[in-house]
Amino acid sequence: MNEKSCSFHNEKELRDGQVESVSAVYSPPCEKDNSALLAFRGIPISELKNYNILQALTTEANGWAPGVVSTEVLRAQEEWEAVDSLQPEPGNQASSDQPGQLISFSEALQHFQTLDLSSFKKRIQPTIRRSGLAALRHCLFGPPKLHQGLHEERDLVLTIAQCGLDSQDPVHGRVLQTIYKKLTGSKFDCALHGDHWEDLGFQGANPATDLRGAGFLALLHLLYLVMDSKTFLMAQEIFRLSHHHIQQFPFCLMSVNITRIAIQALREECLSRECNRQQQVISVVNSFYAATFLHLARVWRMQQKTLSDSGFVLKDLEVLAKKSPRRLLKTLESYLAGVSKGQASLFGAQKCYGPQAPHSRDLTFTGVCDLPPHSSEGTWLI
Repeated sequence: MNEKSCSFHNEKELRDGQVESVSAVYSPPCEKDNSALLAFRGIPISELKNYNILQALTTEANGWAPGVVSTEVLRAQEEWEAVDSLQPEPGNQASSDQPGQLISFSEALQHFQTLDLSSFKKRIQPTIRRSGLAALRHCLFGPPKLHQGLHEERDLVLTIAQCGLDSQDPVHGRVLQTIYKKLTGSKFDCALHGDHWEDLGFQGANPATDLRGAGFLALLHLLYLVMDSKTFLMAQEIFRLSHHHIQQFPFCLMSVNITRIAIQALREECLSRECNRQQQVISVVNSFYAATFLHLARVWRMQQKTLSDSGFVLKDLEVLAKKSPRRLLKTLESYLAGVSKGQASLFGAQKCYGPQAPHSRDLTFTGVCDLPPHSSEGTWLI
């Protein structure tokens, strides 16, 4: 058999204007199928594309029959055709201030601690104003006052509750993205406005419209719930329950209402005893929020509650939470201890949630702020 040989000469311009010659000689196919590739291993695949080398290797050009094309060559061609030739734009890489990265609760809290929140702090009312017999009864039989050294931390919590969601603030965007990714399991960012937020349990396409009475503190509480390794399991179970085909409820909106209860309990000094004991406010409020959400989920599941019961369930929950905060916190401690041992389940032995269904937008959710102020169901929270 007559030997055939082919040669290829390619001149590539370098950045400094010099010229680099790349040459290769192909051996007969009878010797080794992929010997021709050895000369091209140092050449970027983009250059192979530019000079039509891949096309030449997969055709009958220069007498090289397709029957002897190496599988490595074909695979390289397929990979190149699947690659988008567009290069990333400068400055488009993720940074710590872009919403592409998850954010922890402590990092988000630190962001607020470094801001000038004086204009929001003017709006807060740290405690409930009482007069007459109500003031006397609270003084004699009510909970202890919060230690003076904890007032600043308490005021920070209440001030954050006055702050709204700012879509132009990168940290606010990262908080939203983190909540979305942790609850849905998505690896990709989503738009800050859109119908996908209704799937998480907001009432509309813009989460900012549902934060009435709780402000950004409601989002910080959700962030705490999904970013803490122990409470994340609880968040997942409650989120699945919220998509139950019969017992569905708006998860995030329910969470906002529980944040409102936590704010009111703090202002009414229901948490002062525990805050004084732990010498902390933020962690106590976070735990109280999680404990209240835990209790609500169990009541909702075990008593087969539906959206039509939401206002009554939340009102009963408010009364219990203010009256027995320590009881709720103990329940949470027991649950988290079980989580650490791998033995905890939010609903005990009942793990059957039934078919999952999208939230019906025709159903009406009644929160604690939606009850008539003088009705038998309860009073206004905020």
